Amino acid sequence: MARLVAERADIVPALGELFRTHGYQGTSLALISERTGLGKGSLYHFFPGGKEEMAQAVLADIDGWFEREIFAPLRASEGECETTAGARIAAMFAAVDAYFRSGRRACLVGTFALGQVRERFTVVIDGYFWRWQVALAGALARAGVPAHEASGIAEEVLVGIQGGIVLAHARDDSEVFRRTLERLRARCRLAP
Repeated sequence: MARLVAERADIVPALGELFRTHGYQGTSLALISERTGLGKGSLYHFFPGGKEEMAQAVLADIDGWFEREIFAPLRASEGECETTAGARIAAMFAAVDAYFRSGRRACLVGTFALGQVRERFTVVIDGYFWRWQVALAGALARAGVPAHEASGIAEEVLVGIQGGIVLAHARDDSEVFRRTLERLRARCRLAP
């Protein structure tokens, strides 16, 4: 049975999972066509720039989610939001756990950062990690972490999240990721 696809946004999530599973190089147009149920003509209709445009759409979708769910809430000041900075940091950890499925879902931005395609997507990759670090550092400072420590702690948190994803995935053990998040929460001086 053919899938009903009304617009390109309908297949972006499937493309993201294909890129996560097979990497950029391993995700062929034939595989995309097989998994989405769309012929190559339909794929090029939605993505005239081919696989690179598909990857850009996936990265933009991920970036949009993180902007709405992680970065913007972390950047909000106390007057703009009903919750404290500490509560927004705690919410970030909960959202990260859910998004990465307790370490069972690879970070596609991180995967692209480590792969041969990094050069194609450098601006997006760098922007994603820098915006996250800056937003978290600002929230940490507003939560009472000394400003001279906040950026370093934010960097440690990102390193820990990325490493936790890799190790949990490698061991097929989501508890690795959850324990990592608990330690990172404590590092941010937050209760689990």
